[in-house]
Amino acid sequence: MTDEELQKLVERISVEDFGWPFKHRALFNNRLRTTGGRYLLRSHNIEINPKQLVHFGEEALIGIIKHELCHYHLHLQGRGYQHRDQDFKWLMEKVGAPRFCDVVPGTIRTSNAIHHYQCESCSLVYKRKRKLDIRKYVCGKCKGKLKKYKI
Repeated sequence: MTDEELQKLVERISVEDFGWPFKHRALFNNRLRTTGGRYLLRSHNIEINPKQLVHFGEEALIGIIKHELCHYHLHLQGRGYQHRDQDFKWLMEKVGAPRFCDVVPGTIRTSNAIHHYQCESCSLVYKRKRKLDIRKYVCGKCKGKLKKYKI
């Protein structure tokens, strides 16, 4: 599917399901990795992850387009367009848009590693999922220097 075909599909879905025209650009963005699409607040354009179409088909693509059009139309109307807003939840249910999309295989690198740090002064051990810059951070209890702790 080309950007022009995507544009026509978005325009058709907008009129048929929402009753409002889509007046901006819809295009594929190959750089999107962990999301199915995004609505750009400043330009009002919609970008779609082409890997969603390849891996999950046109039905998943239509769901993503409906989701992004919910953001688009509510934002332009000055109503609540964020995921937490009641207007957004109501419109998503009305048009049958999914809240989330499927994860493209191989895009998310999950690490189950737990990093351990120990205070040199009070020997308190910290467990963290993310690495900590020990040159920048100190112990929260005694302000002592931290070191990497091996288990």
